[in-house]
Amino acid sequence: MPSLAEIVIGIVQSLFIISFSPLMVGIMNKTKARTQKRIGSSVFQPYYDIIKLVRKDEVVSDQSSWIFRSSPWINFVAIGTAAFFIPIFLSYSPFGLVGDILLVIGLFALARFFTMLAGLDVSSSFGGFGSSREMMMSMLLEPALFLTIFVVSLTYGGSNISGIVTTSADSSLISHPQLIFAMIAMFVIILGETGRLPFGNSATHLELTMIHEATVLEYSGKSLALIEWSSAIKQLILLSLIINIFVPWGISSSVSVPLLTTGLLLFIVKVSLLAVSIAFLESRVARWRLFRLPDLIAMAIASSMIGVVFYYL
Repeated sequence: MPSLAEIVIGIVQSLFIISFSPLMVGIMNKTKARTQKRIGSSVFQPYYDIIKLVRKDEVVSDQSSWIFRSSPWINFVAIGTAAFFIPIFLSYSPFGLVGDILLVIGLFALARFFTMLAGLDVSSSFGGFGSSREMMMSMLLEPALFLTIFVVSLTYGGSNISGIVTTSADSSLISHPQLIFAMIAMFVIILGETGRLPFGNSATHLELTMIHEATVLEYSGKSLALIEWSSAIKQLILLSLIINIFVPWGISSSVSVPLLTTGLLLFIVKVSLLAVSIAFLESRVARWRLFRLPDLIAMAIASSMIGVVFYYL
C-alpha cells in the first residue's frame, strides 16, 4: 500500500501537469515567434486566454444536443484523469496501481471519440470534415502508438508506467538499442497526437489545414477554455512520457526532499528543451498534404517494427 507521503506527491505531480501545461504551450509559441523574427506574445498568454474565455458567454447552436455541451467536460475529465498516472519527479505513482499506460491511451481515445461526436453533432460542414480527418488520423496513430508501447513493454517487462520509469532509470538506451527506434516512433506520434507540423497547424483556421480545429470550431466561452486546456494537458502528458521512459535521468526513486527537488528541476529543463526543439522544428518544416500523412505514420510504425526485431535478435 502506498504511504500518505507518496499519495500526496502523486497528487502534486498530477496538479503540476494540469497547471504547468499552458505555460509549456506559451514557451513553444514564444520559440516559434523568435525563430520567425517576431517578438511574439508572453509565455503566459495561454493562461490569459483561458481566463478570458472563462469570463465570456457561450454561443450554442440550436442544432446541438447534450453531446456537444458535455464533450468539453468529458474531454477535460478524461485527460485530467490520465495525468494522475504519469510520474514526473518521482518514479513511483501511487495511482499507477489501478491503471497503466494502456489506460492512459484509452482515456485519450475516449476524449477524442467525444470530440469527433461533438464535431458531427452541430450539423456543420466544417465539423463534419474535421471529424472525418480526425477519425482517419486516429485510425493510423493509435496502432502506431500501441506498437511503440509494445516495444517498451517487451523491454521493461510490463506496461505499468511507474514500473517502466523505475526500470528505465537504472538502464540506458545503449544497452537497449530497440528503444532508440521506439523513441523515434514516439516522437512522430506526439507530433500527430498534438496536431503539430507537419500534421497540422493549430495557429490557423484555414479549411485546407484544419483537422482538430475544425471539430471544435463551434465552441466558445467556457467550453472552448476547457478544450484548449485539455489539449495543453495532453501535450504535456505525451512529452512527459517520452522523457521519463527514454531519458529518465535525475528522476527520484525515493521520497526525499533534495532528490524530489532535483528531479523536478531536471524534468522542467528536459521538457522545456524538448518543447523548444519541437517548436524550432515546426518553424523549419511545412505542413504535409493530408494524403501524405499516412506515409509519415508508416515510418513510425516501421521504426517500432525495427525495434521489435532488435529486441528478439
